Amino acid sequence: MDFSSRLLLLLEVVELGSFTKVSEQKNVDRSVISKQIRRLEEELGVRLLNRTTRSLSLTAAGNEMVNQAKSLRSLLSDTHRLAQNYHEEPRGVLRITSSTMFGRQYVQDAISVFQKQYPDVEFELRLEDRMVDMVQEGFDIGFRIGRPKNSSLITRKIARSRLLIVAAPAFLEKHGEVNSLEKLESLPATIYAAPGLLFDKFGYQDEQGKQQHFQLNVAYKVNDVEMLARSAAGGNTLAVVTAQMVQDEIKQGKLVPIMTHLNIDDFGTFYAVYPHRDAPIKTKLFIDTLKSIVGEETPIWEKNIPNFDKMYGRGK
Repeated sequence: MDFSSRLLLLLEVVELGSFTKVSEQKNVDRSVISKQIRRLEEELGVRLLNRTTRSLSLTAAGNEMVNQAKSLRSLLSDTHRLAQNYHEEPRGVLRITSSTMFGRQYVQDAISVFQKQYPDVEFELRLEDRMVDMVQEGFDIGFRIGRPKNSSLITRKIARSRLLIVAAPAFLEKHGEVNSLEKLESLPATIYAAPGLLFDKFGYQDEQGKQQHFQLNVAYKVNDVEMLARSAAGGNTLAVVTAQMVQDEIKQGKLVPIMTHLNIDDFGTFYAVYPHRDAPIKTKLFIDTLKSIVGEETPIWEKNIPNFDKMYGRGK
């Protein structure tokens, strides 16, 4: 490992907060990381980190070196990115992060199509539902619902994400027709829940056009969005789901859209986000490939729901 690599390693240690986390990410022994940082301190002739058994903190010199490391990382990233735009064909590694379900359903399909056309591009895909720091974690593209809070990221719209309320025929046979908000809120429901997240309230516009919300009667919490439609199909609960979560359950009669007269809010929009406006051609081409799979105007997942464009206030 050369001097610049050790300097970038210091930056990783600081950003991740410990030698252990860096060693796990790089799949090397913790002692290797510690040894390289000590060697960097010897080369510079200054202490960079104050080490205790429980924490690490930067010295004044260490703080300056971390700033230099950030500049070096940006310079190297920009250099690679600019060089890639001169390649006749896309090549190199494309690191992608995506929400789990969207990644499984559509990002993976796009990767398969892209690799056949551009075999010199290697992929690294991370599926997780937490918000990822694109720049700090070194991703080229992220796919997520909603615009990022980091205004420095470039966004490109992929497709809308609309909501519907579903229940199984057996559920409706047991509880009767659901034709009012009072009844909707009284019946058992499955919702998505994760640390810091609880999706039990949803917005809608009333007949006067005023913004209101309804709250589900939670009987089952689950931290996997794919379980929402599956749980509702089991017949014990209803669920509010996005159109993307529905496969063939409605066409097969396993689920029925209910309260379709309700002018329910959209869940949001899927965006592709990336760190640089002058992104490598492989980044832009991959997003084009994904959009061709998802659909330009009406997203492919809405086609799984007959007459969906006339439900939930959208046919007005």
